[in-house]
Amino acid sequence: MFINHVSVGTNDISAAIRFYDAVFATLQIQRSHVIDGVSASYGESFEFWVGSPCDGEPTSGNGSHVAFSAPTTQSVDEFYQVALKQGGRCGGKPGLRPLYGRTYYAAYIYDLDENKIEAVCC
Repeated sequence: MFINHVSVGTNDISAAIRFYDAVFATLQIQRSHVIDGVSASYGESFEFWVGSPCDGEPTSGNGSHVAFSAPTTQSVDEFYQVALKQGGRCGGKPGLRPLYGRTYYAAYIYDLDENKIEAVCC
């Protein structure tokens, strides 16, 4: 794999950690590192980081879109429901996306800072 990690910004690291801890648990992804008050990472060989902007300026999302593999279509559904309960916003309800493949089943969520995340099971 040529990508080492992906990072998205947040204006509230504590709220973002609560959001991602709950949402990623549905995909069997655990938090692997925390820098208090600054950032947190999830995953092992490939990491997803959420953190405060380095320049101290507020973030409003940056048009990023990160997709995470889900073990089952049920976990995609759970990812979506948990994300909404944690304050996320719908970016696309769970369902088949035949445009991307016959068995491509996905859901899209905007997190608390408007970063778009996806769970997909193919």
